[in-house]
Amino acid sequence: MSFGIGDLFWIFLLFSSFQPIWQKRQIEYRRFRALQEFERQRKSRVIFLIHRQESISLLGIPISRYITIEDSEQILRAIRLTPPDVPIDLILHTPGGLVLATEQIARALIRHPSKVTVFVPHYAMSGGTMLALAADEIIMDANAVLGPVDPQLGNFPAASILKILEDKPISEIDDQTLIMADLSRKAMQQVQNFVRTLLKDNIPRQKVKPENIENIVQALTSGRVTHDYPITVEEATEMGLPITVGLPRIVYDLMELYPQPQGGRPTVQYIPMPYDDRRPILPVPKGRPLEEPTQMR
Repeated sequence: MSFGIGDLFWIFLLFSSFQPIWQKRQIEYRRFRALQEFERQRKSRVIFLIHRQESISLLGIPISRYITIEDSEQILRAIRLTPPDVPIDLILHTPGGLVLATEQIARALIRHPSKVTVFVPHYAMSGGTMLALAADEIIMDANAVLGPVDPQLGNFPAASILKILEDKPISEIDDQTLIMADLSRKAMQQVQNFVRTLLKDNIPRQKVKPENIENIVQALTSGRVTHDYPITVEEATEMGLPITVGLPRIVYDLMELYPQPQGGRPTVQYIPMPYDDRRPILPVPKGRPLEEPTQMR
């Protein structure tokens, strides 16, 4: 049987159309195996929350990714599937997101009976920092950063809106600004109370000293710095947060499997099954070729 140029063209076109699908399945499988290996090493439930947004755009317009209600639904399900005696490891790479979604995740983390560890390879800003505060231990790369959690009303920091009341007589302030200032005061109180709750919850299990709590609350929520201010490992440690420097190599390897996306993909990933002591996670043999995973019940 002989093939003409036209036949070869159609074969090439067919192969090209299936190649992206095959590559996607391969990287998804590599992520699955890497997550499984990390869980085997740590004997924990590992959850990834990654929002790559550094260069995402549509028709030249930047698109931001952040913590959403969909993320909170997925993470809450992962936590529910985790037995009380299994620790949770949360790997964070996010600029923050919705307060509602962030608080839901944070409350679920502090209610988990076993140890909760947050890993920050690069940055966990705003809502990401709030999730880190819900952990018993925060493990960071030496160059990774956290960020303030002061509330924002639209495009304006709540602290800056309140400062208008200090700098101008009340008679010179319009009604809309006064309403915004009232909302800002409430938002500040709500965030401060919630951060205080997270830190107080950690006292029986971790290293946050009671005398450091108010300093941490003020440093993170009062708007002393801009909302995108990077809080370094040294500064976070000086505040009194339970910081450990030095990530396992496998965390960096996992990050390599989540490159800047060319299209849509889930931002939360975990092995979707409840844990069972009768079904241990087996070690991945070294030097073995990748195989298609068997379906799990």
